[in-house]
Amino acid sequence: MSHPLHIEPLALNIGALISGVDLREPLPAEQVAAIRQALIQWKVIFFRDQPLSHEQHIGFARQFGELTVGHPVFGSVEGYPEVYSVSKTRFGKRFEGPKLIRPWTGWHTDVTAAINPPAASILRGVTIPPFGGDTQWTNLEAAYDALSPTLRGFLETLRGEHRFTAPEGMAGKREFHDKVAARELVSLHPLVRVHPESGRRSLYVSPGFLKRIDGLTPRESEQLLALLFEHVIQPEFTVRFKWSEGAIAFWDNRSTAHLAPRELTELNHDRQLYRITLVGDIPVGVNGLHSEVLAGEPVLAYAAAQG
Repeated sequence: MSHPLHIEPLALNIGALISGVDLREPLPAEQVAAIRQALIQWKVIFFRDQPLSHEQHIGFARQFGELTVGHPVFGSVEGYPEVYSVSKTRFGKRFEGPKLIRPWTGWHTDVTAAINPPAASILRGVTIPPFGGDTQWTNLEAAYDALSPTLRGFLETLRGEHRFTAPEGMAGKREFHDKVAARELVSLHPLVRVHPESGRRSLYVSPGFLKRIDGLTPRESEQLLALLFEHVIQPEFTVRFKWSEGAIAFWDNRSTAHLAPRELTELNHDRQLYRITLVGDIPVGVNGLHSEVLAGEPVLAYAAAQG
């Protein structure tokens, strides 16, 4: 009989630290179920002091679903096709010239440009700077609940276009642009998504990928998106995590958005993390409002992608 997990909430609406488990070994069924339930309840869960190898990271993730290729556009770690390297320098110097920074710049939900965005992501800290480099997450279900009933009802009828593009202000990165062009991903998703396990509704907006609202004029779309993007990153919906070597962050990609640290290029310290994502389903909105692929293929499990 396994010991019960200790789950410590970190913020009112999102985030919990789980202890009392060794992720290097296969978990008993009751611990897998408890971790899955904590993930759905707290949206992002954290573990510390888990020095996993790539193989152990893959083994832990497989207990919760099928694994995608590391990244559908940027590839994977050599020899480990399910693992994506999240390094400080993976894009080099991202910006040249003045940066266009809005309050929501950098916030995103992973790969929502795909018709079936990943269900969850599992990020492992390996090389951690002594300060800085924190990651933040926001609860999109709490953000939806905080809207007026009138606005919620209107948003439930709408879909948004999610497109994989180069970040604003990025220049001189031909290799980056070539990879994006070779793996075009564009999808229409409901602005309000119904969680396939909990049945709860979330404001399914990903500032990094959501470019326009279908059926609105450009100006209407621009203004409504600005309102929604600013709304979902309000502090009361968020949690901030300070990384340590061996820390794990496991988040529900169906109900959260997150922000990678913007100050990394200014830090004189290395930062290396590794990410695995779980195959997701096609989002479904209220009253059966469906997603629609405009360009690209679904993000498949690694084995299926090879077949």
